Amino acid sequence: SAKTIFKRRQARANEGYFPVDENLSMEMVEAQLAVYQQVVLYLHHQKMQVYIRKSLDKPPMYIAEKEDIGIPGWLSGEPIPRPSLTTIDGWKWLLLRKLPINWFTLSDEWQPITKESRIAYDGKPLELRLGKQNLRFYPEIPLGSRKKDLRKNWLITDPATFGSHLCAFARLRVGETVMIGRANRKYKTIFNFGKSVGKRHVSISNERGDLVITPLDDQRRVEVVRFEDSDRKSRIEARRYAALMELKKIYGGPVELYAPDRALATLTAVNEILEHEAYRPVDKSGRPGGLIELPPEKIPIFVGDLHAQVNNLLKILSENKFLEGIESESACLIILGDAVHSEIPGQMEEMESSALMMDLILRLKQLYPANVFYLRGNHDSFAADICKNGICQSNLFKKRLLELRGEEYVHQMEIFYDRLPTVIKSDRFLACHAGPPARKTSRKEIINLRAHPDIAKEIVSSRLKRSNYFAGYTKSDVKRFRKSLKLAKATPFIVGHTPLDRTGSVWIDAGEIKNHFILYSGRPEGPALLVEINNRIMPLSYPAEPLINIIGKMREID
Repeated sequence: SAKTIFKRRQARANEGYFPVDENLSMEMVEAQLAVYQQVVLYLHHQKMQVYIRKSLDKPPMYIAEKEDIGIPGWLSGEPIPRPSLTTIDGWKWLLLRKLPINWFTLSDEWQPITKESRIAYDGKPLELRLGKQNLRFYPEIPLGSRKKDLRKNWLITDPATFGSHLCAFARLRVGETVMIGRANRKYKTIFNFGKSVGKRHVSISNERGDLVITPLDDQRRVEVVRFEDSDRKSRIEARRYAALMELKKIYGGPVELYAPDRALATLTAVNEILEHEAYRPVDKSGRPGGLIELPPEKIPIFVGDLHAQVNNLLKILSENKFLEGIESESACLIILGDAVHSEIPGQMEEMESSALMMDLILRLKQLYPANVFYLRGNHDSFAADICKNGICQSNLFKKRLLELRGEEYVHQMEIFYDRLPTVIKSDRFLACHAGPPARKTSRKEIINLRAHPDIAKEIVSSRLKRSNYFAGYTKSDVKRFRKSLKLAKATPFIVGHTPLDRTGSVWIDAGEIKNHFILYSGRPEGPALLVEINNRIMPLSYPAEPLINIIGKMREID
């Protein structure tokens, strides 16, 4: 703990001169420890073997997160058999310390896997049986990727539901290892595992496309079979083509900046919609309030901070029948704010992509006013203090909009920001951009947020309390926020704003708060989102695709 480290560093002052301990304080030690923890977690996520001791006289401990396999091979009780030196494999072990690979050949018949086995990548699907549960593995086929850049990722699906309306799935990317079983909450949520699946049934690694399958429970069966689906690629291409053509029709042509007149007309129309937005109680002055209350039959599709990654939003809209759900009014798209201002180094001053992102979102809102909702984030403003790495992005965005579209457009954008809702809820979820307010509030106050700017600011700018951010919100704040809106204790609470590391996109039970989700959808590697399926919030992710270019090259609209 920081307290123990502080005491030891104070004590060692009697043993010699330690310049780093000059003017030492408890706050300094806590800050340093927070940085060390971040570095260790980052190295662990990059697949490095990192070990931690509770104290200098204690043995090293392996880091095991909830979905990790958790136990390295050298810790298992059974020694790994070494091949005889009378074989080539034996000499490989002696000279290179490499054990032979147990290659597994798939067939059209179910075969058991009883030990670590490696299945070579051949671009074809396969099916895995865990107890009574079947999982189907499909090679991921992104559009527009050059062959040399193609990542041999896998989609893990439930054959009973995959391809149906708004279905769930998991991805296994190159270099990743996953433990599949009832103890993996994410997979249990997606696949609804029964008791025939063990708590820790099997581990699967993606080694450059090859699947390394290791049974973890001697009492439970693992079986595999080749699955033939020769028409899959053509089906995917046809489905995606239809979805992208529909997006092109919705947008009115190639996805490029609207002409100034059309951009202004679209924004003005949306501002009129926001003044009388569906499911939004008015405040005491008769203006649109800060809260949207959705009916329970609407299926929510949550998108986190996009930060000008237009291709990510296009990817979401073209997948999993999401657009079909929005058009049929059975589902609604909920963007949690901060769609603008790129966070990619070297692109933070470029504002055309932010203007294009807003053109797309505003067009969706114009066409589907009761099924597309945009919540206010801290970047949804022209305030001068919105800066990143010393770059005042709000000022740059305003300046660029003035150059592209003139003063009236900027004025209408300010009206748009002012009319945005801040919180959205139904009986089954609660969501906002950043976090809960730090004090007790009420439904009435949330509706009348214009009269409570302090609460509004906290909702769009607060962050989860962590070891390096002590001022953040806590479990009690989330609990109080749910209660203030008369929601059940375990109601999913969903926010964006605060990615907890540099590589992830979805964090479940964030801050050890049950059913608290943090979502970030702006990774250049591809988007993540949350969707409610069978009354459960499911995390989904997709690979990046150059959809702006693909849509632009598609044939003209009939």
